[in-house]
Amino acid sequence: MDKAAIRRRAALGMAVLTASGLLVVAGPGTGDAEAAALCSGRKVRTLPFSTGSVQVYKSRGYVCAVTLPKNPGPWRKMSVSVRARGGRAAFDGGLFRRHAGPEDVYAGHRCVWVTGSVGSGSVSSGWILC
Repeated sequence: MDKAAIRRRAALGMAVLTASGLLVVAGPGTGDAEAAALCSGRKVRTLPFSTGSVQVYKSRGYVCAVTLPKNPGPWRKMSVSVRARGGRAAFDGGLFRRHAGPEDVYAGHRCVWVTGSVGSGSVSSGWILC
């Protein structure tokens, strides 16, 4: 075997080890990482409630929201809604396992109202981010 083939095999082995290490680090229970992957921008608010939480993100005038259950896995009724003042609400609801949403609206400098629910628990923010 020549040196180039040995280097290729070593690089492949290193890539496999790196990928398996990332899977261990980002295994189940990465609720914030999952929400961050779903919504762009920076997290500006977390709205906790008894059965989950709503993560709110903001980027370049857009506001994005996603509902995450405390215990992901089984199918359950979830919803998320985000509405800029004077506009229509963006809504996602149904039976989900991991999250409801993401839903985003262009808010500019307007206030937004965010709601979310998982099963029997729910939260409503009132006008925020004004």
